[in-house]
Amino acid sequence: MHKINKTKIEGFRRLRKVEMEMRPLMVMIGANGVGKSSFLDAISLLSASAAGKMNDTLSGMGGIADVLTRGYSGDLVMEASMDIPNRQPLEYSLHIKPVGQAYNIAQELLSQSREGFDKPFRHIESRYSDVKYYDIDTGKLSRPTWEHDHLETSLSQVPKMFREPEELRKVLGSATQYHVLDVSRRSPVKLPQQMKPAYLPGVDGEDLVPFLYYLRESNRDRYDAIEDTLKSAFPGFESLNFPPVAAGMLSMTWKEKHFRSPLYMHQLSEGTLRFIWLISLLQSPNLSTITMIDEPEVSLHPEMLSLLADLMREASQRTQVIVATHSDRLIRFLEPKEVVVMDIGNDGFATARWADTLNLDEWLKEYSLDEVWRMGRMGGRS
Repeated sequence: MHKINKTKIEGFRRLRKVEMEMRPLMVMIGANGVGKSSFLDAISLLSASAAGKMNDTLSGMGGIADVLTRGYSGDLVMEASMDIPNRQPLEYSLHIKPVGQAYNIAQELLSQSREGFDKPFRHIESRYSDVKYYDIDTGKLSRPTWEHDHLETSLSQVPKMFREPEELRKVLGSATQYHVLDVSRRSPVKLPQQMKPAYLPGVDGEDLVPFLYYLRESNRDRYDAIEDTLKSAFPGFESLNFPPVAAGMLSMTWKEKHFRSPLYMHQLSEGTLRFIWLISLLQSPNLSTITMIDEPEVSLHPEMLSLLADLMREASQRTQVIVATHSDRLIRFLEPKEVVVMDIGNDGFATARWADTLNLDEWLKEYSLDEVWRMGRMGGRS
């Protein structure tokens, strides 16, 4: 699996300048307003830029002026490095210059160091409207022969025949951010859903029912793992069932051992619904290459957090999992190498440090990781 090994965000909200080593599982902790959600949003914007959706995504965030760090007059900078087997990493850099509420792509570079060469090989080199791609036929950087949208990145428009740029585009462009699941009365997760092949439960749970039904029919081991997790979390749980409710529509019911009648989705508690959705997401065999989850602990009983930590760890073998949390109880079930401590520095901007770089060994001999955090030994509390 190709994975992003390093990122740099500069000029995005609280993230005046944050450089991060990226690991398979990254759980960000810290008080409100320290930049956890900003980091997820910045990665989402970088993903949108690779998918050709940067203009729409920036507009949805309120425009370039609304996402820039306050008092910051420079470019919005986003960089990423991706591992390539048996070769040097791909290095990608994107500079976006604000022009009022609009923007220009001031600089974009996709390069790769090569043994025996002093200068990196350049797949893409662009400055404003001067866009150049490496041309396989001519063996040099050339301007595109196709219509080029200057509000979208060159990476999003590179021809698919260019193998390594295409790999980076697929990895970045498929990153998916999941917020707290909506469980209001008319939310998608509480309503009957269309019977169709579904490969993920959906960011709003809109495909949870067809996803689980399809998984039961196509990948029984994965489906059984979901039901086994529910049995561990809820001792009375027996099974999920999928009664049709209309032509082409399915509902889902929850059967308990000691009750004859099952419960329908709209009758389940908020925590139960969110837990079903989370474990379905993390057990999906079709996760995107980067999966971001904001506050997965909301509405969950503390005893479920151990199961959640194990599921995130297992999923991180198939996707890079990035989580933002306020839960010290969730941290109890994690290792320092899986935790990023976010804080506000003396300059008022966000800082980010891996917990295993904080010399916590002596403290961890006597206390659990969550206790060390509550004692203020890791930061992330102000």
